[in-house]
Amino acid sequence: MGEIEKRCRAFLERYSILGLDTMPFIYHFEENKDYLPFTRALFEMIEDGRIEGKTSVITRLEILVKPNEEGNELLADEYRLILENFPHLEVIPVDAEVADLASAIRAKYKLRTPDAIQLATSILKGAQAFVTNDESLKKVKEIEIVVMREVLESACSKANDIQRGDGKGI
Repeated sequence: MGEIEKRCRAFLERYSILGLDTMPFIYHFEENKDYLPFTRALFEMIEDGRIEGKTSVITRLEILVKPNEEGNELLADEYRLILENFPHLEVIPVDAEVADLASAIRAKYKLRTPDAIQLATSILKGAQAFVTNDESLKKVKEIEIVVMREVLESACSKANDIQRGDGKGI
């Protein structure tokens, strides 16, 4: 495990329940090298039960788009299996309670419907924060917004401080 991944893990240790946007899944499934230190730490901590992951069924819809566009039914099935069987990850359907809160959040912050549903789901499931890469969601005050890029930038700069001998730590 590299220094940046260790710092991401240290950052995530403050949470026991996290809401997850679709992007962490996509970055992880596609092995996006810029985000792997974060997503690897995140999903390992969920798999180990140190964090409970909560996401809306909207995530399923969004991650299946690319395999469906490409006609890759095998990959679509793999993604479905992962979402259905990943330890300590709950995929929550949209019900009336989620819809009502999502409507209020969408109206208050002028968000897109999928974002409002994801946030409402996380809030109702007791998430302490919502992991995304969408900086525009930081305007939402009902839940802490964790932007992956910002965590990684902080982890990278602190790792560089250590390499230079600044020793500022996390």
